[in-house]
This record gives sequence, C-alpha cells and structure tokens, in this order.
Amino acid sequence: MRWQDDPVLRIEHLTMRFGGLTAIDDLSFAAGRGDITALIGPNGAGKTTVFNCITGFYKPTEGRILLHTGAPDVLQETESLTRTGRRWLKQERGALYLLERMPENEVCAVAHVARTFQNIRLFGGMTVLENLMVAQHNALMRASLMTVGGLLGLPGFRRSEKASIDKAKHWLERINLIDRADDPAGDLPYGAQRRLEIARAMCTDPVLLCLDEPAAGLNPRESAELNQLLRDIRDEHKTSVLLIEHDMSVVMQISDHVVVLDYGRKISDGTPEEVKNDPKVIAAYLGVDDEEVDQVEGEVGR
Repeated sequence: MRWQDDPVLRIEHLTMRFGGLTAIDDLSFAAGRGDITALIGPNGAGKTTVFNCITGFYKPTEGRILLHTGAPDVLQETESLTRTGRRWLKQERGALYLLERMPENEVCAVAHVARTFQNIRLFGGMTVLENLMVAQHNALMRASLMTVGGLLGLPGFRRSEKASIDKAKHWLERINLIDRADDPAGDLPYGAQRRLEIARAMCTDPVLLCLDEPAAGLNPRESAELNQLLRDIRDEHKTSVLLIEHDMSVVMQISDHVVVLDYGRKISDGTPEEVKNDPKVIAAYLGVDDEEVDQVEGEVGR
C-alpha cells in the first residue's frame, strides 16, 4: 500500500480544539504518493477542519502534519527537523515540510499544496483564461523581477509569460473550455465552474491537491467527467489527490484509499472495498449507537 510504503502526507496525532469543543481528536493517517485518498464521514465529522489544518488556515492544537517529496529515505530526517524548530528541510534527494508550522501562503507557494473549496471561489468577473493566469501570478512576478522586467519586456519575462499561457491553454483544453477562454468565469454552467476551479489549482503545479466536495451539485454526466479528470491528474500528472466527498459513487469508483472520520476520530482506514464493508462505517452512516455496532456487523456478515 503506497500510503504505508511511500506517503506524500503523514498526519500524526492531530488534535484541533475550539475552546471546549474538540473537533479533531488524536487523528493519524497517511496519503500515498500518486494515490487518490478520500476523507469521508457524516456531516460534522471534522473533515473540513482537517483540510484547514493541512492548508494552514488553522494552526492545530497538537500534532504533526508532514509533507514529503523525493526519495523515501528523506523521511528519516523527520525527527531531526522537528527538533530544530524549522519549518522545512530541502535536500537534493527530496524535501520535508512541517505544515503545522507554516502559514497559509507558504503551504501553497513553498510546499506546493493546492486547494479548492466546497463553495466555488472563482473570480467571476475575470475571463476563464485570466482565472488560470492569476494562479501563476507568483511565477510571473519572479520572472518580471517584481514588475520591472514586465514593464521593460525583458526576454526572461516574455518566455515565462508564454509558458504560463501555454499551461493555461493546456488545462482549458483538458477541461473542454478552450472555446470559452474569453468568457467571464461567472457565466459558465455550475459543472464547468467546478472543473475550472480544479484546473486553476493545477496551474500552481501542486504536489498535493486538496479538493473539498468537488462533486457537490453535479449531475451524473458531470460526475463522470470529474472522475475522469481526477484519474488523469493522478495518472498523467502524478499529482497526489486528497478529497472530501459525500458522493459515495465518486469515492468508490476513483479512490485508492479511504479514511473515515466520525466525531473527529478515525473509525476506518483502508481500500474502498475494506471500508465499504466495515461495520463501524455502516453504523456511522446509519446513525446507530455504539452498542448496536455488533448487530450491524452480524447483518453485513462479518
């Protein structure tokens, strides 16, 4: 299992408290490099809070969130990095990032973690193409020497600008929106806006792509298109995907690994088939009490 042998993300004893409320309680799991990992659970289970901790929106009360790139043996440096108090370690063989120590902007720009939200957050007044160019703003600013190179039209900036446009066009073709490149993003149908938001995130070249309910509000045809897009992101672009999703047909069709939360605690962790047949998962979704789990277990033949 890649999440055991070669994790791109490792969450260790994560706890998030808001006053007297414990939203996440001693959570540990890993996401495999090149896997689509689904984080599922009933409403209020704490899934979005986990995303907010990973992406720097929240600073966890306790725990460690480790992002790892490169050779597997780089993970051996984890404890020494933790003791130094630094936020990341970069070597020729790879890099380690302690995301719980990093602010939101560094999680995106330095660790290359991208995210979409449950509520679409496109720039509705900008064109479809401009939305993808905005995602590449940091790279363009560096190439322009913080605007001077852009104003003077230096060759390095022109090359970077062309590469950014080419990347945007690639993703517009991939999500079947190249013919609407100059239309306002707010004029797109809902399903197209969902795909555009994912394409915008991919324009940042993420190591890890975090998607918060990407199938929400989609019809069956749009869900099928989303499934294929996510498979291509995993297989062709070698990007690891972590998603929150309530549509179990999407989860079971595309996920390599599923982690289930209930009231901030992990209750199951495994392949889609293993999780689907786990009595604790069935009980959580049916809303039965703990003492009824044995009965559910008997009914599913475990």
